Amino acid sequence: MTSILSTHLGLTPTAFALVAVMTFGAALIRGLTGFGMAIILVPLLGLVISPTMAVTLAIFLQLLIGPVGLPAILADADRRSAVPLAIIAMVTTPLGILLLAALPIASARIALAAIAIGAFLLVLLPQHPDGRRPGGLATLLTGVASGVLTGFAAMPGPPVVPYYLRQQIEPRIARASMMLVFFGTAIAGSIASVVMDVANWQEVWLALALFVPMWFGNALGGKAFGRIPPTLWRGAVAVILAVAGVSAVLRAV
Repeated sequence: MTSILSTHLGLTPTAFALVAVMTFGAALIRGLTGFGMAIILVPLLGLVISPTMAVTLAIFLQLLIGPVGLPAILADADRRSAVPLAIIAMVTTPLGILLLAALPIASARIALAAIAIGAFLLVLLPQHPDGRRPGGLATLLTGVASGVLTGFAAMPGPPVVPYYLRQQIEPRIARASMMLVFFGTAIAGSIASVVMDVANWQEVWLALALFVPMWFGNALGGKAFGRIPPTLWRGAVAVILAVAGVSAVLRAV
């Protein structure tokens, strides 16, 4: 068992168990809020594996979990906004991978901190008036930012979360819409990382090995989602973004 983990996954049994627990917890948040898996998981994985491997692994994990519950996601999502957002983000994902390779680590961490804090502040702003939807420019900028952040840090969420939470729509619609966008970015990120020779088979095998704890965490979070009031759900989303912002600042300094 030890030799299999070391040869194919590059981890000791203890390290794999730790990564599995991290993945379960991050997937639990995803199931509850519709986002947050990569925001939580990438910094934690960076304590055990290299930052680049953590980003690629998080992208592969999001690709694997994306089809889970897809029929319900398609039924609930606001496809008028989610589909254009996903397409724009998918097209711009390779830019994030190029940025990850070119930007110094210190600068990258500062950029992530600024984005995470900005997303948290946007969520705190008052919601748009009932019925008002973001315009074409807001959709374009959100999609571009989400795509770049997918390739750069496997974190498509910070631009997309305020986009939906500032609209006066039901949590189930916002959650499903975000999940649909993130599935698209996971597809693009996985393809781009392979084509651009960033990923390797070790990360593929590790993602497959982590599917079971990820599935259980996502399922448990999904069951809790329908049982909490909308106000509490939005508060939980804001808290996750705040934690991500604080974490990013600490990593930057």
